[in-house]
Amino acid sequence: RDYLDALTYRAQSFLILGKYKEAGKDYRHVLERDVDRIFVDSVSGFAKVVTAKEDAVEGGWDFLVDLLKRELPLQLASYRNAVANESGAGIIKHYADGLKRMHHAMFAYHDVKTKDATAAWNHLAKGNEYKLSTIPPFNAANKIEQVARMKSVFSPSFFPGNIGSQTRTPIFIIGFVRSGSTLLERILDAHPSIVGTGEDSVFNGRLDTIRNEIVEASMVGDPRVLNRKVKELADDVVSDMKSRWEVIDANMHNEDDDESEERPYPLRFADKMLTNYINVGFLHLLFPNALILHVAREPMDSIFSAFKHDFPPGGLDYTSEFAGLAQLYHCYRDTMEHWDKVLPGRVTHVRYEDMVTDFENVAPKIIEAAGVPWDPTVLDFHKKKHAVNTLSTTQVRKGVYSHHFKGWKRYEKFLEPLLDLVGSRVEYDLKTTLSGYLKTGVEPVKRDAAPSPLPKPRLKPTGNV
Repeated sequence: RDYLDALTYRAQSFLILGKYKEAGKDYRHVLERDVDRIFVDSVSGFAKVVTAKEDAVEGGWDFLVDLLKRELPLQLASYRNAVANESGAGIIKHYADGLKRMHHAMFAYHDVKTKDATAAWNHLAKGNEYKLSTIPPFNAANKIEQVARMKSVFSPSFFPGNIGSQTRTPIFIIGFVRSGSTLLERILDAHPSIVGTGEDSVFNGRLDTIRNEIVEASMVGDPRVLNRKVKELADDVVSDMKSRWEVIDANMHNEDDDESEERPYPLRFADKMLTNYINVGFLHLLFPNALILHVAREPMDSIFSAFKHDFPPGGLDYTSEFAGLAQLYHCYRDTMEHWDKVLPGRVTHVRYEDMVTDFENVAPKIIEAAGVPWDPTVLDFHKKKHAVNTLSTTQVRKGVYSHHFKGWKRYEKFLEPLLDLVGSRVEYDLKTTLSGYLKTGVEPVKRDAAPSPLPKPRLKPTGNV
Protein backbone atom coordinates (compact mmCIF):
# COMPACT_ATOMS: atom_id res chain seq x y z
CA ARG A 1 0.00 0.00 0.00
CA ASP A 2 2.80 2.45 0.90
CA TYR A 3 4.45 1.62 -2.42
CA LEU A 4 1.31 2.52 -4.39
CA ASP A 5 0.95 5.71 -2.37
CA ALA A 6 4.51 6.74 -3.24
CA LEU A 7 3.98 5.79 -6.88
CA THR A 8 0.85 7.97 -7.03
CA TYR A 9 2.75 10.97 -5.67
CA ARG A 10 5.55 10.39 -8.16
CA ALA A 11 3.03 10.26 -10.99
CA GLN A 12 1.55 13.55 -9.82
CA SER A 13 5.01 15.11 -9.86
CA PHE A 14 5.66 13.83 -13.38
CA LEU A 15 2.33 15.28 -14.51
CA ILE A 16 3.17 18.69 -13.05
CA LEU A 17 6.51 18.59 -14.87
CA GLY A 18 4.82 17.68 -18.16
CA LYS A 19 6.44 14.22 -18.29
CA TYR A 20 3.33 12.45 -19.54
CA LYS A 21 4.94 9.15 -20.49
CA GLU A 22 6.44 8.68 -17.02
CA ALA A 23 3.25 9.87 -15.29
CA GLY A 24 1.05 7.57 -17.38
CA LYS A 25 3.24 4.56 -16.67
CA ASP A 26 3.05 5.14 -12.92
CA TYR A 27 -0.69 5.83 -12.92
CA ARG A 28 -1.35 2.67 -14.94
CA HIS A 29 0.77 0.66 -12.53
CA VAL A 30 -1.31 1.94 -9.59
CA LEU A 31 -4.63 1.32 -11.38
CA GLU A 32 -3.65 -2.26 -12.19
CA ARG A 33 -2.62 -3.10 -8.61
CA ASP A 34 -4.97 -1.03 -6.46
CA VAL A 35 -7.75 -3.64 -6.42
CA ASP A 36 -9.52 -1.98 -3.49
CA ARG A 37 -9.51 1.44 -5.21
CA ILE A 38 -7.84 3.18 -2.28
CA PHE A 39 -5.95 5.59 -4.53
CA VAL A 40 -8.85 6.90 -6.59
CA ASP A 41 -6.96 10.05 -7.54
CA SER A 42 -4.98 7.84 -9.93
CA VAL A 43 -8.14 7.68 -12.06
CA SER A 44 -8.16 11.48 -12.40
CA GLY A 45 -4.43 11.58 -13.03
CA PHE A 46 -4.53 8.96 -15.78
CA ALA A 47 -7.41 10.82 -17.45
CA LYS A 48 -5.35 14.04 -17.43
CA VAL A 49 -2.42 12.25 -19.04
CA VAL A 50 -4.41 10.74 -21.92
CA THR A 51 -6.34 13.99 -22.39
CA ALA A 52 -3.03 15.77 -22.91
CA LYS A 53 -1.31 13.03 -24.92
CA GLU A 54 -3.18 9.79 -25.49
CA ASP A 55 -0.25 7.86 -26.91
CA ALA A 56 1.93 8.70 -23.89
CA VAL A 57 0.75 5.53 -22.14
CA GLU A 58 0.06 2.03 -23.36
CA GLY A 59 -3.64 1.44 -23.96
CA GLY A 60 -4.56 5.12 -23.81
CA TRP A 61 -8.25 5.82 -23.35
CA ASP A 62 -9.22 2.21 -24.12
CA PHE A 63 -7.42 0.95 -21.01
CA LEU A 64 -9.09 3.51 -18.75
CA VAL A 65 -12.59 3.18 -20.21
CA ASP A 66 -12.52 -0.63 -20.00
CA LEU A 67 -11.40 -0.39 -16.38
CA LEU A 68 -14.09 2.16 -15.46
CA LYS A 69 -16.88 0.14 -17.08
CA ARG A 70 -15.96 -2.68 -14.71
CA GLU A 71 -15.30 -0.52 -11.67
CA LEU A 72 -18.22 1.92 -11.72
CA PRO A 73 -20.88 -0.70 -10.77
CA LEU A 74 -18.63 -2.07 -8.02
CA GLN A 75 -17.92 1.40 -6.63
CA LEU A 76 -21.62 2.27 -6.71
CA ALA A 77 -22.51 -0.92 -4.81
CA SER A 78 -19.88 -0.13 -2.17
CA TYR A 79 -21.19 3.41 -1.84
CA ARG A 80 -24.79 2.32 -1.43
CA ASN A 81 -23.77 -0.32 1.08
CA ALA A 82 -21.84 2.25 3.11
CA VAL A 83 -24.82 4.63 3.12
CA ALA A 84 -27.29 1.88 4.05
CA ASN A 85 -25.11 0.64 6.90
CA GLU A 86 -24.31 4.17 8.12
CA SER A 87 -20.64 3.28 7.86
CA GLY A 88 -19.42 6.74 8.79
CA ALA A 89 -18.89 10.02 6.96
CA GLY A 90 -15.26 9.23 6.08
CA ILE A 91 -16.03 5.93 4.37
CA ILE A 92 -19.08 7.32 2.54
CA LYS A 93 -17.05 10.31 1.37
CA HIS A 94 -14.29 8.02 0.08
CA TYR A 95 -16.69 6.06 -2.10
CA ALA A 96 -18.45 9.24 -3.25
CA ASP A 97 -15.06 10.72 -4.19
CA GLY A 98 -14.24 7.60 -6.18
CA LEU A 99 -17.53 7.78 -8.06
CA LYS A 100 -17.00 11.48 -8.72
CA ARG A 101 -13.53 10.88 -10.17
CA MET A 102 -14.68 7.96 -12.30
CA HIS A 103 -17.60 9.89 -13.76
CA HIS A 104 -15.41 12.94 -14.38
CA ALA A 105 -12.91 10.73 -16.20
CA MET A 106 -15.71 9.38 -18.38
CA PHE A 107 -16.84 12.96 -19.03
CA ALA A 108 -13.33 13.78 -20.25
CA TYR A 109 -13.37 10.72 -22.50
CA HIS A 110 -16.61 11.67 -24.21
CA ASP A 111 -15.73 15.37 -24.25
CA VAL A 112 -12.37 15.03 -26.00
CA LYS A 113 -12.49 11.59 -27.64
CA THR A 114 -16.00 10.55 -28.74
CA LYS A 115 -17.40 14.12 -28.85
CA ASP A 116 -20.68 12.71 -27.53
CA ALA A 117 -22.05 15.72 -25.65
CA THR A 118 -25.02 13.88 -24.12
CA ALA A 119 -22.93 11.03 -22.74
CA ALA A 120 -20.32 13.50 -21.53
CA TRP A 121 -22.91 15.66 -19.77
CA ASN A 122 -24.54 12.69 -18.04
CA HIS A 123 -21.22 11.68 -16.50
CA LEU A 124 -20.32 15.26 -15.54
CA ALA A 125 -23.68 15.84 -13.86
CA LYS A 126 -23.47 12.53 -12.00
CA GLY A 127 -19.91 13.21 -10.85
CA ASN A 128 -20.84 16.65 -9.52
CA GLU A 129 -23.86 15.13 -7.80
CA TYR A 130 -21.62 12.77 -5.82
CA LYS A 131 -19.28 15.64 -4.97
CA LEU A 132 -22.11 17.81 -3.63
CA SER A 133 -23.56 14.93 -1.62
CA THR A 134 -20.69 15.17 0.88
CA ILE A 135 -20.72 18.94 1.61
CA PRO A 136 -23.23 21.31 3.25
CA PRO A 137 -25.64 23.28 1.01
CA PHE A 138 -24.31 26.52 -0.45
CA ASN A 139 -24.91 29.54 1.78
CA ALA A 140 -25.61 32.35 -0.66
CA ALA A 141 -26.44 34.81 2.12
CA ASN A 142 -22.89 34.58 3.53
CA LYS A 143 -21.31 35.37 0.16
CA ILE A 144 -23.69 38.30 -0.48
CA GLU A 145 -22.98 39.64 3.00
CA GLN A 146 -19.22 39.42 2.40
CA VAL A 147 -19.50 41.61 -0.69
CA ALA A 148 -21.85 44.07 1.05
CA ARG A 149 -19.45 44.35 3.99
CA MET A 150 -16.51 44.99 1.64
CA LYS A 151 -18.42 47.75 -0.14
CA SER A 152 -19.39 49.45 3.12
CA VAL A 153 -15.77 49.50 4.34
CA PHE A 154 -13.98 50.40 1.12
CA SER A 155 -15.98 53.47 0.14
CA PRO A 156 -14.55 56.35 -1.93
CA SER A 157 -13.66 58.22 1.27
CA PHE A 158 -11.89 55.27 2.91
CA PHE A 159 -8.44 55.45 1.36
CA PRO A 160 -6.03 57.83 3.11
CA GLY A 161 -3.38 59.56 1.03
CA ASN A 162 0.37 58.97 1.29
CA ILE A 163 0.12 55.55 2.88
CA GLY A 164 1.62 52.18 2.09
CA SER A 165 4.80 51.03 0.41
CA GLN A 166 5.88 52.77 -2.77
CA THR A 167 7.46 49.62 -4.20
CA ARG A 168 6.28 48.09 -7.46
CA THR A 169 7.86 44.73 -6.63
CA PRO A 170 4.63 42.71 -6.29
CA ILE A 171 2.29 42.05 -9.21
CA PHE A 172 -1.14 40.77 -8.24
CA ILE A 173 -3.27 38.64 -10.57
CA ILE A 174 -7.00 38.45 -9.83
CA GLY A 175 -10.19 37.35 -11.58
CA PHE A 176 -12.86 34.68 -11.68
CA VAL A 177 -11.75 31.05 -11.71
CA ARG A 178 -10.84 29.43 -15.06
CA SER A 179 -10.32 32.82 -16.66
CA GLY A 180 -6.85 32.39 -18.16
CA SER A 181 -4.76 33.50 -15.18
CA THR A 182 -2.18 30.73 -15.61
CA LEU A 183 -1.43 31.95 -19.13
CA LEU A 184 -1.00 35.49 -17.81
CA GLU A 185 1.30 34.32 -15.03
CA ARG A 186 3.40 32.26 -17.44
CA ILE A 187 3.82 35.28 -19.74
CA LEU A 188 5.11 37.30 -16.80
CA ASP A 189 7.26 34.46 -15.48
CA ALA A 190 8.92 34.03 -18.88
CA HIS A 191 10.60 37.42 -18.42
CA PRO A 192 14.09 37.20 -16.86
CA SER A 193 13.23 39.85 -14.25
CA ILE A 194 9.82 38.49 -13.20
CA VAL A 195 8.98 35.30 -11.33
CA GLY A 196 5.70 33.68 -10.40
CA THR A 197 5.25 32.53 -6.81
CA GLY A 198 2.70 29.81 -7.61
CA GLU A 199 -0.85 29.06 -6.52
CA ASP A 200 -0.21 29.64 -2.81
CA SER A 201 -0.49 33.43 -2.47
CA VAL A 202 1.97 35.05 -0.06
CA PHE A 203 -0.39 37.99 0.43
CA ASN A 204 -3.32 35.75 1.29
CA GLY A 205 -1.21 33.80 3.73
CA ARG A 206 -0.77 37.01 5.72
CA LEU A 207 -4.23 38.49 5.13
CA ASP A 208 -5.67 37.78 8.59
CA THR A 209 -2.65 39.40 10.21
CA ILE A 210 -2.90 42.37 7.84
CA ARG A 211 -6.58 42.92 8.66
CA ASN A 212 -6.15 42.62 12.42
CA GLU A 213 -3.07 44.83 12.69
CA ILE A 214 -4.56 47.56 10.48
CA VAL A 215 -7.65 47.64 12.68
CA GLU A 216 -5.52 47.86 15.83
CA ALA A 217 -3.37 50.65 14.38
CA SER A 218 -6.46 52.55 13.23
CA MET A 219 -7.91 52.51 16.76
CA VAL A 220 -4.90 54.43 18.09
CA GLY A 221 -6.16 57.52 16.25
CA ASP A 222 -2.71 58.65 15.09
CA PRO A 223 -2.26 58.58 11.27
CA ARG A 224 1.50 58.18 11.72
CA VAL A 225 1.00 54.92 13.62
CA LEU A 226 -1.27 53.58 10.89
CA ASN A 227 1.17 54.64 8.19
CA ARG A 228 4.10 52.91 9.88
CA LYS A 229 2.08 49.74 10.41
CA VAL A 230 0.85 49.57 6.81
CA LYS A 231 4.39 50.10 5.51
CA GLU A 232 5.69 47.40 7.85
CA LEU A 233 3.02 44.93 6.72
CA ALA A 234 3.77 45.65 3.06
CA ASP A 235 7.50 45.15 3.61
CA ASP A 236 6.80 41.82 5.31
CA VAL A 237 4.79 40.61 2.29
CA VAL A 238 7.60 41.52 -0.12
CA SER A 239 10.19 39.92 2.16
CA ASP A 240 8.18 36.68 2.24
CA MET A 241 7.84 36.72 -1.57
CA LYS A 242 11.61 37.01 -1.93
CA SER A 243 12.29 34.33 0.66
CA ARG A 244 9.92 31.90 -1.03
CA TRP A 245 11.51 32.49 -4.41
CA GLU A 246 15.00 32.00 -2.99
CA VAL A 247 13.98 28.59 -1.61
CA ILE A 248 12.35 27.58 -4.90
CA ASP A 249 15.35 28.81 -6.89
CA ALA A 250 17.82 26.99 -4.65
CA ASN A 251 15.88 23.75 -5.09
CA MET A 252 15.78 24.14 -8.87
CA HIS A 253 19.44 25.05 -9.40
CA ASN A 254 22.64 23.57 -8.05
CA GLU A 255 24.97 26.01 -6.30
CA ASP A 256 27.74 24.91 -8.66
CA ASP A 257 25.60 25.69 -11.71
CA ASP A 258 27.52 28.20 -13.84
CA GLU A 259 24.26 29.81 -14.95
CA SER A 260 23.28 30.64 -11.36
CA GLU A 261 25.58 33.66 -11.29
CA GLU A 262 24.21 34.99 -14.56
CA ARG A 263 20.52 34.98 -13.70
CA PRO A 264 19.37 38.40 -12.53
CA TYR A 265 17.68 38.71 -9.16
CA PRO A 266 13.97 39.22 -9.89
CA LEU A 267 12.59 42.74 -9.87
CA ARG A 268 8.96 41.62 -9.81
CA PHE A 269 7.11 38.78 -8.07
CA ALA A 270 3.73 37.72 -9.48
CA ASP A 271 1.26 36.73 -6.76
CA LYS A 272 -1.68 34.88 -8.31
CA MET A 273 -4.75 34.36 -6.19
CA LEU A 274 -7.87 34.93 -8.25
CA THR A 275 -10.17 35.37 -5.26
CA ASN A 276 -8.10 38.38 -4.22
CA TYR A 277 -10.56 40.37 -6.32
CA ILE A 278 -12.43 40.79 -3.04
CA ASN A 279 -9.24 42.16 -1.42
CA VAL A 280 -8.29 44.89 -3.90
CA GLY A 281 -8.90 47.44 -1.14
CA PHE A 282 -6.17 45.90 1.02
CA LEU A 283 -3.86 45.44 -1.97
CA HIS A 284 -4.17 49.13 -2.83
CA LEU A 285 -3.76 50.20 0.79
CA LEU A 286 -0.46 48.33 1.19
CA PHE A 287 0.85 48.72 -2.36
CA PRO A 288 -0.62 51.83 -4.04
CA ASN A 289 1.87 51.57 -6.92
CA ALA A 290 1.82 47.81 -7.48
CA LEU A 291 0.36 46.43 -10.68
CA ILE A 292 -2.99 44.68 -10.21
CA LEU A 293 -3.93 42.64 -13.28
CA HIS A 294 -7.52 41.47 -13.62
CA VAL A 295 -7.84 38.73 -16.23
CA ALA A 296 -11.35 38.34 -17.63
CA ARG A 297 -12.73 35.73 -20.01
CA GLU A 298 -15.95 35.36 -21.98
CA PRO A 299 -18.40 34.71 -19.10
CA MET A 300 -19.90 31.37 -20.11
CA ASP A 301 -16.53 29.95 -21.18
CA SER A 302 -15.20 30.77 -17.73
CA ILE A 303 -18.34 29.65 -15.89
CA PHE A 304 -18.71 26.33 -17.72
CA SER A 305 -15.01 25.63 -17.34
CA ALA A 306 -15.43 26.12 -13.59
CA PHE A 307 -18.47 23.83 -13.54
CA LYS A 308 -16.68 20.97 -15.27
CA HIS A 309 -13.46 21.12 -13.26
CA ASP A 310 -12.93 19.44 -9.93
CA PHE A 311 -11.27 22.00 -7.67
CA PRO A 312 -9.53 20.99 -4.43
CA PRO A 313 -11.91 20.98 -1.45
CA GLY A 314 -12.71 24.46 -0.19
CA GLY A 315 -14.44 27.65 -1.26
CA LEU A 316 -14.84 26.57 -4.89
CA ASP A 317 -16.83 23.42 -4.11
CA TYR A 318 -20.03 25.16 -5.12
CA THR A 319 -18.92 25.80 -8.69
CA SER A 320 -20.26 22.24 -9.17
CA GLU A 321 -23.89 23.39 -8.86
CA PHE A 322 -25.76 25.94 -10.94
CA ALA A 323 -27.15 28.10 -8.11
CA GLY A 324 -23.87 28.37 -6.22
CA LEU A 325 -21.83 28.96 -9.36
CA ALA A 326 -24.14 31.72 -10.62
CA GLN A 327 -24.11 33.46 -7.23
CA LEU A 328 -20.32 33.31 -7.04
CA TYR A 329 -20.13 34.86 -10.50
CA HIS A 330 -22.57 37.65 -9.64
CA CYS A 331 -20.57 38.48 -6.50
CA TYR A 332 -17.40 38.63 -8.58
CA ARG A 333 -18.95 41.00 -11.11
CA ASP A 334 -20.47 43.16 -8.36
CA THR A 335 -17.06 43.41 -6.72
CA MET A 336 -15.16 44.34 -9.87
CA GLU A 337 -17.76 47.00 -10.70
CA HIS A 338 -17.26 48.41 -7.20
CA TRP A 339 -13.48 48.73 -7.59
CA ASP A 340 -13.82 50.39 -11.00
CA LYS A 341 -16.16 52.93 -9.39
CA VAL A 342 -14.26 53.53 -6.13
CA LEU A 343 -10.71 53.23 -7.53
CA PRO A 344 -11.14 54.10 -11.22
CA GLY A 345 -8.21 52.93 -13.32
CA ARG A 346 -6.46 51.26 -10.39
CA VAL A 347 -7.05 47.73 -11.70
CA THR A 348 -5.65 46.91 -15.15
CA HIS A 349 -8.03 44.68 -17.10
CA VAL A 350 -6.69 42.05 -19.51
CA ARG A 351 -9.09 40.14 -21.73
CA TYR A 352 -8.10 36.51 -22.08
CA GLU A 353 -9.33 36.48 -25.67
CA ASP A 354 -6.97 39.37 -26.46
CA MET A 355 -4.03 37.47 -24.98
CA VAL A 356 -4.83 34.52 -27.23
CA THR A 357 -5.81 36.19 -30.50
CA ASP A 358 -3.46 39.18 -30.32
CA PHE A 359 -0.65 37.68 -28.28
CA GLU A 360 2.29 39.42 -29.97
CA ASN A 361 0.76 42.82 -29.24
CA VAL A 362 -0.61 42.10 -25.77
CA ALA A 363 2.48 40.42 -24.29
CA PRO A 364 4.79 43.47 -24.70
CA LYS A 365 2.15 45.70 -23.11
CA ILE A 366 1.86 43.35 -20.12
CA ILE A 367 5.64 43.52 -19.64
CA GLU A 368 5.59 47.29 -20.09
CA ALA A 369 2.89 47.59 -17.42
CA ALA A 370 5.14 45.60 -15.09
CA GLY A 371 7.79 48.29 -15.46
CA VAL A 372 10.63 46.15 -16.83
CA PRO A 373 12.34 46.24 -20.26
CA TRP A 374 10.93 44.09 -23.03
CA ASP A 375 12.55 40.74 -23.74
CA PRO A 376 11.47 38.82 -26.89
CA THR A 377 11.93 35.42 -25.21
CA VAL A 378 8.59 36.12 -23.52
CA LEU A 379 6.92 35.22 -26.82
CA ASP A 380 8.20 31.66 -26.38
CA PHE A 381 6.95 31.36 -22.79
CA HIS A 382 5.58 27.84 -23.35
CA LYS A 383 9.08 26.52 -24.11
CA LYS A 384 10.40 27.51 -20.72
CA LYS A 385 10.87 24.66 -18.27
CA HIS A 386 8.39 25.24 -15.50
CA ALA A 387 6.48 23.11 -13.02
CA VAL A 388 2.81 23.96 -13.55
CA ASN A 389 0.69 22.77 -10.63
CA THR A 390 -2.74 24.01 -11.62
CA LEU A 391 -5.86 22.74 -13.32
CA SER A 392 -4.44 24.34 -16.47
CA THR A 393 -1.32 22.15 -16.30
CA THR A 394 -1.72 20.51 -19.71
CA GLN A 395 -3.20 23.46 -21.61
CA VAL A 396 -0.59 26.06 -20.73
CA ARG A 397 2.26 23.88 -22.03
CA LYS A 398 0.81 24.20 -25.53
CA GLY A 399 1.20 27.97 -25.75
CA VAL A 400 -1.74 30.07 -26.89
CA TYR A 401 -4.65 28.45 -28.66
CA SER A 402 -8.23 29.46 -29.48
CA HIS A 403 -10.05 26.23 -30.34
CA HIS A 404 -11.71 26.24 -26.93
CA PHE A 405 -13.50 29.57 -27.45
CA LYS A 406 -17.26 29.15 -26.95
CA GLY A 407 -16.64 25.56 -25.90
CA TRP A 408 -19.70 25.73 -23.66
CA LYS A 409 -21.94 25.95 -26.74
CA ARG A 410 -21.70 22.16 -27.22
CA TYR A 411 -23.57 21.82 -23.94
CA GLU A 412 -25.90 24.79 -24.28
CA LYS A 413 -29.13 22.80 -24.03
CA PHE A 414 -28.00 21.38 -20.68
CA LEU A 415 -26.85 24.78 -19.45
CA GLU A 416 -30.08 26.70 -20.05
CA PRO A 417 -31.01 26.86 -16.32
CA LEU A 418 -27.54 28.25 -15.59
CA LEU A 419 -27.85 30.80 -18.38
CA ASP A 420 -31.09 32.00 -16.81
CA LEU A 421 -29.39 32.40 -13.43
CA VAL A 422 -26.48 34.36 -14.91
CA GLY A 423 -28.93 36.56 -16.81
CA SER A 424 -27.61 39.63 -18.60
CA ARG A 425 -24.12 38.96 -17.29
CA VAL A 426 -23.60 36.31 -19.94
CA GLU A 427 -22.07 39.33 -21.66
CA TYR A 428 -19.07 41.23 -20.26
CA ASP A 429 -18.36 44.46 -22.09
CA LEU A 430 -14.88 44.89 -20.68
CA LYS A 431 -11.91 46.14 -22.67
CA THR A 432 -8.24 45.39 -22.12
CA THR A 433 -6.92 48.54 -20.43
CA LEU A 434 -3.17 48.00 -20.77
CA SER A 435 -1.65 51.41 -21.46
CA GLY A 436 -1.07 51.95 -25.17
CA TYR A 437 -2.76 48.72 -26.23
CA LEU A 438 -5.03 48.82 -29.26
CA LYS A 439 -6.88 45.78 -30.50
CA THR A 440 -5.96 46.54 -34.11
CA GLY A 441 -3.57 48.71 -36.03
CA VAL A 442 -0.43 48.09 -33.97
CA GLU A 443 2.64 46.47 -35.46
CA PRO A 444 3.52 43.24 -33.60
CA VAL A 445 6.85 43.11 -31.82
CA LYS A 446 9.51 41.41 -33.92
CA ARG A 447 10.55 38.04 -32.49
CA ASP A 448 14.17 38.59 -33.45
CA ALA A 449 14.43 41.94 -31.73
CA ALA A 450 17.41 42.21 -29.43
CA PRO A 451 16.48 41.85 -25.77
CA SER A 452 16.80 44.92 -23.59
CA PRO A 453 19.78 44.84 -21.22
CA LEU A 454 18.97 43.37 -17.82
CA PRO A 455 20.97 43.36 -14.59
CA LYS A 456 23.14 40.28 -14.22
CA PRO A 457 24.36 40.31 -10.61
CA ARG A 458 22.50 38.00 -8.23
CA LEU A 459 22.37 40.70 -5.58
CA LYS A 460 19.14 41.74 -3.93
CA PRO A 461 17.97 45.11 -5.27
CA THR A 462 17.69 47.83 -2.69
CA GLY A 463 15.14 50.58 -2.40
CA ASN A 464 11.77 50.75 -4.14
CA VAL A 465 11.78 49.38 -7.68
